[in-house]
Amino acid sequence: MIQSTLALGVEAVGQAAFDAGIKGAFGYPGTPSTEGFEYVEALIQQDGKDRVAQWATNEKVAYDLALGMSYAGYRSLVTMKHVGLNVAMDAFANSALTGVQGGLVLLVADDPGMHSSQNEQDSRRLAEFAWLPCLEPSTVQEAYDFTRRAFDLSEALQVPVMVRIVTRLAHCRAPFLRQEALAPAGIGLTPKARVQDWVLIPSNARRRYVDLLAKQPRMRQEAATLNRLVSGTGRRGVVLAGLGRAYFGQLLIEHPELAALPRLEVAAYPLDPALERAFLDQVDDVLVFEEDYPVLEERLGLRERAQVRGRLDGAVPRTGELSPRILKDALGLATPDGKGAAGLDLPVRAPRFCDGCGHVDAYEALQEALRNVGAPEARVFGDIGCYTLAAQEPMAAIHAVVEMGASISMAVGAAFAGQTPSVAVIGDSTFAHSGLPALLTAAESKANVTVLVLDNRVVGMTGQQPSQALDQVERLVLGLGIPEIDLQVLTPLPKQHAANVTALEAALRHEGPSVVVFRRECIQSLRRGLLKDHDRAVREHHTCSAEVCS
Repeated sequence: MIQSTLALGVEAVGQAAFDAGIKGAFGYPGTPSTEGFEYVEALIQQDGKDRVAQWATNEKVAYDLALGMSYAGYRSLVTMKHVGLNVAMDAFANSALTGVQGGLVLLVADDPGMHSSQNEQDSRRLAEFAWLPCLEPSTVQEAYDFTRRAFDLSEALQVPVMVRIVTRLAHCRAPFLRQEALAPAGIGLTPKARVQDWVLIPSNARRRYVDLLAKQPRMRQEAATLNRLVSGTGRRGVVLAGLGRAYFGQLLIEHPELAALPRLEVAAYPLDPALERAFLDQVDDVLVFEEDYPVLEERLGLRERAQVRGRLDGAVPRTGELSPRILKDALGLATPDGKGAAGLDLPVRAPRFCDGCGHVDAYEALQEALRNVGAPEARVFGDIGCYTLAAQEPMAAIHAVVEMGASISMAVGAAFAGQTPSVAVIGDSTFAHSGLPALLTAAESKANVTVLVLDNRVVGMTGQQPSQALDQVERLVLGLGIPEIDLQVLTPLPKQHAANVTALEAALRHEGPSVVVFRRECIQSLRRGLLKDHDRAVREHHTCSAEVCS
């Protein structure tokens, strides 16, 4: 065993994937999953051998990249946050039917409490939906160990395996013990007899669905090796999953009497019904601690062998993260004098635009242009990114934000309903992620919409990764059918404000689709010099091209 340095839980997953001998890592940035990819990316770059780490245009593309590498016989890791799995869901669910060759592990980072997300979606439900195994670590050490286990399980069962962590574990830092690192080693192409497994025409898909269901007993057996039933005294018990297991372990130090409670500790799914029955036979009253949907609570409650309490009946708050305090309150534990919460009434510090951010200049120009065309109350459709901060007062510049890429589609729908002007605001990375099909629809339908692409050249909200659409937005727009005369590229700077307002007024008055690109590098990226090498290479290429042409 090798002692690691301190690492985040999500970084431990990246280390485990590297040590498991992956050939490639793929992902799309999304808090709290981002650091996992960045960690393994750095390891791959330092390794200098024949491995690849590649950010993808969106989560579906990332998953497909990992799946292709698996089909070629090599291990791969794909990372995303919980709402990102929605984007990759078609590939995820169908890959359960095709199966895999090289081990494929999906890291999904859920966000209970919605620290940086649109919802509290629980990815365990999606693993269950796809009939696939899900491992749920509760500590940084388990994040490493379970990921190593997941690759072996993926190849043994020939299916993808999900590793699901949550924000608090993803960003928890601790040392962990590593196993011996493996070099990437392909297991060869799939035999010709199995190749048709990957072709999901109905006749094959029906056969593969039967095969997938036949694997369920083996999946339950494998999960049972990580789950634990602890006998106790009395008829009151607890079910613990994820951080519920970690927090209960902390409480045992302060309240050793809790060790007498019968408990079912769940670390992997699907859950073995025999394990459920054995636990419920010991108890009359059960408290369930899990994050964050009542997955186990609902499942156990259906058996009607005991009173099952948790999020559904208010014994545990219905929304938000678990905490040791929540477990204490639900268990009726007293807090020793002097160890209670401090009770400080701290003011809320809302996130805001960085000083000098070009998005502010773009929004100010848009709002003035809307006033000048007589539409100061126009509803503007926004999208997912740091520019979403404009929804807050006092700017209040965007009025609908739903999911990645929705701004253009919603604006087109509103235009069909007669709203004019109908305005969409989208970032360059989100535009590449899922805005392209919507703009194609706008161009084809000739909808009366104005699309603002706020191009800061990076994925600003998740750490300034280079955008997949870096300096390509105009070419994409023109390629999707927007005439060159209806495309403008502006610089969002205070000194350009008057000219920008005039340009926006023309776009807003234009009948039909128009696109305005506001391009200025993210102020944080600029300060860190993240794109200097890229820009230098572009300049050198242009210089060489000019010399050749001359």
